[in-house]
Amino acid sequence: MTQRNTSQKKQRGFINAGPGQQNEPRVMRAAQEAARPLEETFKSLHTSLRGLTCAQAADRLQHDGPNEIAHDKPPHWTRQLLHAFHNPFVYVLLVLAAISFFTDVYFAAPDDRDYVGMTILLAMVTISALLRFVQEFRSLRAAEKLKAMVRTTATVQRAVTDTSEPARREVPMREVVVGDIVHLSAGDMIPADVRLLTSRDLFISQAVLTGEALPVEKYDTLGAVAGKSAHAGMAGTPGAANDASTSLLDLENVCFMGTNVVSGTATAVVVATGEDTYFGSLARNVVSHKRIETSFDRGVASVSWLLIRFMFVMVPIVFMINGLTKGDWLSALTFALAVAVGLTPEMLPMIVSANLARGAIAMARRKVVVKRLNSVQNFGAMDVLCTDKTGTLTQDKIILEHHLDLSGHRNEDILRLGWLNSFHQSGQKNLIDIAVVARADEIGERVKPQGYGKIDELPFDFVRRRLSVVVEDTHGAHLLICKGAVEEMLAVSTHVQDEHGVRPLDFVARKRLLEQANAYNEDGFRVLVLATRAIPRGVEREQYRTADERDLVVRGFLTFLDPPKESAAPALAALRDNGVSVKVLTGDNPTVTMKVCRQVGLEPGKPVLGAEIEALDDATLAQVVERTTVFAKLTPLQKARIVKALQANGHTVGFLGDGINDAPALRDADVGISVDSGADIAKETADIILLEKSLMVLEEGVIKGRETFGNILKYLNMTASSNFGNVFSVLVASAFLPWEPMLATQLLVLNLIYDTSQMLLPWDKMDPEFLKKPRKWEAGNIGRFMLWVGPTSSVFDITTYVLMWTVFGAGAMYHLQGGSGGQIVMNSGWFIESLVSQTLVVHLLRTQKIPFLQSTAALPVLLSTFTAIAIGCWLPFSPFAASLGFMHLPGTYWLWLAATMVGYILLAQIVKTIYVRRYKQWF
Repeated sequence: MTQRNTSQKKQRGFINAGPGQQNEPRVMRAAQEAARPLEETFKSLHTSLRGLTCAQAADRLQHDGPNEIAHDKPPHWTRQLLHAFHNPFVYVLLVLAAISFFTDVYFAAPDDRDYVGMTILLAMVTISALLRFVQEFRSLRAAEKLKAMVRTTATVQRAVTDTSEPARREVPMREVVVGDIVHLSAGDMIPADVRLLTSRDLFISQAVLTGEALPVEKYDTLGAVAGKSAHAGMAGTPGAANDASTSLLDLENVCFMGTNVVSGTATAVVVATGEDTYFGSLARNVVSHKRIETSFDRGVASVSWLLIRFMFVMVPIVFMINGLTKGDWLSALTFALAVAVGLTPEMLPMIVSANLARGAIAMARRKVVVKRLNSVQNFGAMDVLCTDKTGTLTQDKIILEHHLDLSGHRNEDILRLGWLNSFHQSGQKNLIDIAVVARADEIGERVKPQGYGKIDELPFDFVRRRLSVVVEDTHGAHLLICKGAVEEMLAVSTHVQDEHGVRPLDFVARKRLLEQANAYNEDGFRVLVLATRAIPRGVEREQYRTADERDLVVRGFLTFLDPPKESAAPALAALRDNGVSVKVLTGDNPTVTMKVCRQVGLEPGKPVLGAEIEALDDATLAQVVERTTVFAKLTPLQKARIVKALQANGHTVGFLGDGINDAPALRDADVGISVDSGADIAKETADIILLEKSLMVLEEGVIKGRETFGNILKYLNMTASSNFGNVFSVLVASAFLPWEPMLATQLLVLNLIYDTSQMLLPWDKMDPEFLKKPRKWEAGNIGRFMLWVGPTSSVFDITTYVLMWTVFGAGAMYHLQGGSGGQIVMNSGWFIESLVSQTLVVHLLRTQKIPFLQSTAALPVLLSTFTAIAIGCWLPFSPFAASLGFMHLPGTYWLWLAATMVGYILLAQIVKTIYVRRYKQWF
C-alpha cells in the first residue's frame, strides 16, 4: 500500500493492525477514538471543536470520496448487464440452445447441420436480456434522479475561513467528511460513525444494525455518564473501549452511520465515513447488493415457477407421444425443445421492469418520488392505509389558539412560560414549538422574558410525552418549565396555581382539569398542560434528569388548532371508493383525533388506546385491528405492531407518516409513504415520498399501481393461456398426424414474433372496472385462467388441422406421396392460423368487455399486434419461405381463416362471459 493510500485509509476510518499482524482484522477507528482523550481525537482527525473550514471539507471530500456505502450506489452497468441474464426463463432458453447445438450441429452429419434453431434461441435470449438491461438501466437512472430530490441532510459546523466564526450548515449527507462537527437532534439520521462530544438525554435506535426495537441511551465522555445513570458503565473511558467483552455497538460514546436519533440532542465529531463505517463494513461483508425480497418479488417468482413446472410436465409428454408415434426420437426431441421455448415467457422480466418504470415516471410527474420501483405495484395492491394524523391528515402548520390559566382566561404569563420552553428547546423542531414561538412573535417583546439563560433540557420522548427546559433567572434561581400531554403531566404534578394561589392537586382539582381539557378537545383543540417547578436553592446543577420532572405545579393550558388539509376529505373518499380502508394511528388525544376524523369524512367509531394495545396478545389484536378505525395515544412500536397485525390477517398495508415516531411503522408496512417535509428518518425509511401537500396523489398512486400490475397480468395470462393452447393442440396433432404439425424452427419463429409483439403492453390502458379494487399476486388464478382459455384456442387449431388435411389436400398428398407428403401444407396453414389467432385474441383477453366496441387497446398495442399478424401472413410469400418450410396457400384458405377467426372470437367471448360470472373477475 502506498503512503497516500495508507493515509487515506487512516483518514476514512480504518487503521491497520500493525507490523507483523497483517492477517489480523483491522481495528475500526470508532473503537479507537472511543478510548482516547478528546484532545488526542481532535489531533488524530486534524480538527477541533470549531469544526472544519469549507475549504478543508472540500479537500477531504475530494481526497476521501463521498460519504456513501456500496448499496447506496446503483450497480455498475456491467453488473446490470449480467443481472439481465439472471432469470429462470433465460436459463431455460440457454439450456435448450445448448441441446439444439448438440442435436442439430455437433452430432449431426455435415450435410444435415442446422444452425437455425440454435440461432433463434440465442437471438431470443439476447433480445430478452438486452431489452431488460436497457429498461432496468434507464429505470435505475430515473430512480436515482428521483431519490436525489429527497436526499437526507446533516447539520455540520463549518467556518468560511480560519478566522471567521463557525456556523451550522445543512449539507447533503454524502458531503460529510472525517473531522466534521455534527449537531444531532430527534429525527436525525446519524450521517457517519461519530464520537459524541456533548449529549442531552440522547436515545439512539440501532434497529437497522441489531434488529433491537428499543432505543439505547448514548453518553458523551464529559461526565454525563455519572450524571445520567449510576449503573451505566464508563464506555468512554480507555478501559471500556479496549475490554474484549465490550461489543463495538455497546460503545456508549459512539453512534453509528444508519442509526437514528429517537430523542435528545448531541454534538459529535465524525471519525469514519462511507464504506469505512461499521455500516459500510456490513455492506461489504454481508452481500450488500442482495435486495430484501418483497411480496412483489415473491409473486413474480411464484408465477415463474408455476410456468416452469408446467413446462416440465408438458414437454416430456410431447416428446414421448412424438417419439412413440413417429419413431424418430431425435426429431421428437427437437420438436419438444421448440415446445419448451413456446412455454417460456422470456419477456416477463422486461415487461415487469418496463411497467414498474413507467409507473414510477408517471408518478414523478405528479411530484411523487418512488424510491423503490417494486413499491409501485404494492401501492396498487394496498387495501388498508394506516395514517398518522398530525401533518398528514392535518395541515403542516399548527396555530396556538389559546394560552389559558386554570380559570379559562387568556393569560400572558402562560404564554411567557410557553415561550421560554419552546424557544430554548433544541431537539426536533416540531410544529408545536414553532406555533408557540410564532404567537409570541405576533404579540411582541412583552411575552418574551429577558434575562433568562438556558441551563438544560429534557427532550420529548414518546413514553413521557412531555418536554422540559430548565432556565436560570437574573437572581440565579433555576426554574423547570414542562409542557406535555394532559394525563402524563398530571401524573408528575402535585399542585395547581390559580387566582387563589398554589394549592394541592387533589381529586376534585384533577377532575376539573380533565374536564376542562376534554371540553377543549371536543371543540377540536389539541391541548397541552404547562407546569413549573422551582428548583430549591442548593440543589441546582448543570445537568438534570427526567426524574426531576416531579412535584410540578400546573399553571395552565396551551390549546392548538390543527386544521385538516383541504385535500384530506376528498382523498380519503377516493381511497374508500377504490377499495382501500383507512385507519388512523396517532400518538395524540383520542377526542381530538375523532373530531379530525369526522371533519375529513371518516367515521371514527370507538377508539382503542395504546395502553389497551399493550395488554392484548397477538390473536386478540388481530381481531381488534379489523373492527377499529382510530388508534390513539400510541407509541412508535405500537404503531408498527398494528401494521404487522393487519399484514398477518392477509392485508397489504400502506403507512403514511412524517415523524420519527412513524419510522418503525413505515419500515414494516408493505409500502411506506412520507412527505418531503418529514423527519430524516421517516424519509429514509419510506418507499414513496410526496413532494406536494395534496393527498389526492394517493389515489393517483393507487390507480397507477393497479394499472402497472394489470399490464403485467395481461402479459402473463395471455402468454400462458396461448402457450398452453398451442401445447394442447400439439399433443392432439402429435397423436393423430403422421408428422409434426409445425417444424421446430417454425415454432421458434412463431414464438419470437408473438413475444416481440407483446413488448408494448406496458403502454396499454386498463379498464376502469379493473382499477376499482386492490389486486394481488395469485399464481392459482393464472393457472385457472390458462386452463379455461387455452383449450378454447385448441378447438380452432384442431379445426385447422382438419381443414388442412381434408379441404386443402394435406391428407391426399400424404396418401399419394407417403413420408412427408402434405406436411408443408399443414405446417404453413397452422403457422398462420396459430399466429393470427393468438395475436388477435390479445385484444379479446386484455379486457373483460367486448373488444373494439367497449374497450380498445392503446395505439402502441394496436400497431404491434397487427404488425405481427402482417409479418406472419407475409412469411409464406417471402424469400425466406422455402428455408422456413412454407409454401403459398390458395385464396380459399384466407376465407376459411377469416371464418375461423370470427368463430374463435365469438367462442372466446362466450367463455370469458361464463368465466367472469363464475369467478367474479377476469384477471
